[in-house]
Amino acid sequence: MVIGLAGTAVTLALAGRRVMFLYAIARSGQPDPERVLQVKRDKKGDVEGQVTEVLGQRKLLKWSVAGAAHAAVMWAFFLLATVYLEAAVALLFGLDKHIPGLQTWAPIGFVQDTIALACALGLAVFTAIRIKNSPKRIGRKSRFKGSHLSGAWITLFMIFNVIWTMFFFRGLERASGNLDYGKGAYFSYAVGHLFDGLSHDTLEVLESVGLLAHIAVALIFLVFVVHSKHLHIFLAPLNVMFKRRPDGLGAVQPMMSDGKPLDFEEADPDEDVFGRGKIEDFTWKGFLDMATCTECGRCQSQCPAWNTGKPLSPKMVILELRDHALAKAPYFTASEEQREKFTDEQKAAMQVDRALVADDGVIHPDVLWSCTNCGACVEQCPVDIEHIDHILDMRRFQVMIESSFPSEAGVMLKNLENKGNPWGMSETKRLDWISELDFEVEVVDDKLSEDTEYLFWVGCAGALEDRAKKTTKAVAELLHIAGVKFAVLGPMEACTGDPARRLGMEFVFQMLVQQNVETLNDAGAKKIVATCPHCFNTLANEYPQLGGTYEVVHHTQLLAHLVEEGRLTPVAPIEENITYHDPCFLGRHNKVYKQPRDIMATVPGVKTKEMHRHKDRGFCCGAGGARMWMEERIGKRINTERVDEALATDPDTVSTACPFCLVMLGDAINEKKNEGAAKETLEVVDVSQLLIRSIKGEGTAPAKEPVAAE
Repeated sequence: MVIGLAGTAVTLALAGRRVMFLYAIARSGQPDPERVLQVKRDKKGDVEGQVTEVLGQRKLLKWSVAGAAHAAVMWAFFLLATVYLEAAVALLFGLDKHIPGLQTWAPIGFVQDTIALACALGLAVFTAIRIKNSPKRIGRKSRFKGSHLSGAWITLFMIFNVIWTMFFFRGLERASGNLDYGKGAYFSYAVGHLFDGLSHDTLEVLESVGLLAHIAVALIFLVFVVHSKHLHIFLAPLNVMFKRRPDGLGAVQPMMSDGKPLDFEEADPDEDVFGRGKIEDFTWKGFLDMATCTECGRCQSQCPAWNTGKPLSPKMVILELRDHALAKAPYFTASEEQREKFTDEQKAAMQVDRALVADDGVIHPDVLWSCTNCGACVEQCPVDIEHIDHILDMRRFQVMIESSFPSEAGVMLKNLENKGNPWGMSETKRLDWISELDFEVEVVDDKLSEDTEYLFWVGCAGALEDRAKKTTKAVAELLHIAGVKFAVLGPMEACTGDPARRLGMEFVFQMLVQQNVETLNDAGAKKIVATCPHCFNTLANEYPQLGGTYEVVHHTQLLAHLVEEGRLTPVAPIEENITYHDPCFLGRHNKVYKQPRDIMATVPGVKTKEMHRHKDRGFCCGAGGARMWMEERIGKRINTERVDEALATDPDTVSTACPFCLVMLGDAINEKKNEGAAKETLEVVDVSQLLIRSIKGEGTAPAKEPVAAE
């Protein structure tokens, strides 16, 4: 008992010191009051998150084998706590003392032994996965590339020690007659046969050794956990509790300073926080994200930048920030008086003067600018780390304070400021597409007419880019055929600001939002349909931050509804093999996966085949995060990688539901045609173009006369 209690006291002191150090780091972070308010007002979401993600392992089980192994190990931690309770009773009150009911009911012993064996099987699975995916063997293809590998192996070894010492101790209990579960604890009972024939004194000594070994393993493991990535054992439930809870990835967070929205008219770069220019600028939730990372590499395995040879790994961004925060923490958590006492050597060791983003900084600029904001990392993260928020906040500082960003993006920003669109084209060209239609389209002059159902937000690409204009015309025709009364803003429409915000130029974004919100409110817009997922996401999720609240739908949602109602009826067969590409800002960002596929399913003759990465695991086209206006100079082009995946399905047509994807995939397909690697007839089209072809009788096989619904 003396040995056990002394060891426990030392362990708690060491672990407690580390916990207080980590708590000091979190406390030093910027306030993030919405996180706390969110939890206070959304108890249902809080409970659901703990039940489904922590206890139910929802995200982990998306990868079935690894997820099942992790679920077994996690539940072993929960259920085998009862074994440690029993060990504590034996330590304090004697080896023959038991908790009535708990240590005498056979089903409890059965559950304990079963989950321990399941845990051992889980450890074997983890070992096999780590050997199979060793970075030494497969390099960048390993999701563990860049992870702290030794810590993972130590953890597996320590959990194994928990399991074998448990069965060793309980086997000796059975041999000495102290295991009251009987054959209910079937494996412990079987192990006990190994010690048959030993004397009572020998069994008593071995049982004491087994008890102390079992407790010692747990105590050593506790100290190790609070000093390693496996701190997520305790922090993951907190990170899940305080995550943002939109349906999808949701809006970009507004710029905050000291817990309050940043007012650009009064903000002072010397006093206010503009994004993240140093590690101290991160919020406490940012520090919680860093400490919670499990280094599993799921985010890395799904990242389009990493998969095409670029330096960005979402996992490594978090780890590099975490390692820097831990190194610098003794400095930024110290008082001014204490800081003055640090020597130059100590400051160098604490990375006090190291830049957050620089060629020799914590994060290399190429890492920062490789991100497409596709959201694959956030979608896959089992502990709900918000990688995109952190990347965007670092971009904000680089753009708004350092004026350091790719030069091509600067041209885009100037065009947004001067012309209201990324291409710098005249606003009068926003109506050119209408002249190619054979019916009238209402253009808002002052107010929307009372019988107008939807304001059609055409978007910059939809109005100005030739390939995207085909989608615009197809949607307009479909709405006209279905009898939906709609109107467009024409020259009054300006870019939603998505490229500026995703680049990090929040000031230009807010300028465009204020202009558009004023236009929309003056026009009396209530319901908006948009063909561009970027416009759709920005209008629906981000405009409410600045006073623009509207009912916004994507054109695939509206068209699927009109087909379901019978107001649009596809009749002409399109005998083609079609593969669908999920736009990131429609799919992962807003969970719209079903409607585009529903539309294609109603077109006679269409045979669809999914790419191996689709829906929530879909692969980006490379245009998001303002990458549409930046050169891709490192590694393989993302759009080329995606088209290679599409070509593997042997398609006649690639379909999508985003003008950016249309352009990016179209460019890559044209390159493949030039190389002779793709059919000359292969094209990329919006799903609305497939629908209008069928409705108008322009299929690829003989068809009935087209029928337009009344």
